[in-house]
Amino acid sequence: MPKIRFINSNKEFDVPNGSSILRMSLRYDGELPNRCGGGICGSCVFKAEEGTEFLDNVKVQERRKLGEEWLKKGYRLGCQTFVTDGDVAISWDDEVTSQVKVRKPDKIQKEVTASK
Repeated sequence: MPKIRFINSNKEFDVPNGSSILRMSLRYDGELPNRCGGGICGSCVFKAEEGTEFLDNVKVQERRKLGEEWLKKGYRLGCQTFVTDGDVAISWDDEVTSQVKVRKPDKIQKEVTASK
């Protein structure tokens, strides 16, 4: 069973494979900030400090809300991120959270192909 370590709250929990970071924080009182749970508000932004390889792929909603700048720095949204099959450690920062919360979501361009 993978573990999630919530650095800020100094808590660590065994969780099932495929668990949502936010849901596990809510279930076990990991204290990750949150509000909407749908990738819109950005309140649950966290930085993966260890075990990034054990997180699932970045979702469209994360890409829209965080943008490439925050994603490249290792930030993800707890409501959109799931633990795969290894241990992870996460932290969060009030200043980053406040910046992400006010960030307007990027528009994702869909590829359009012309048919002849």
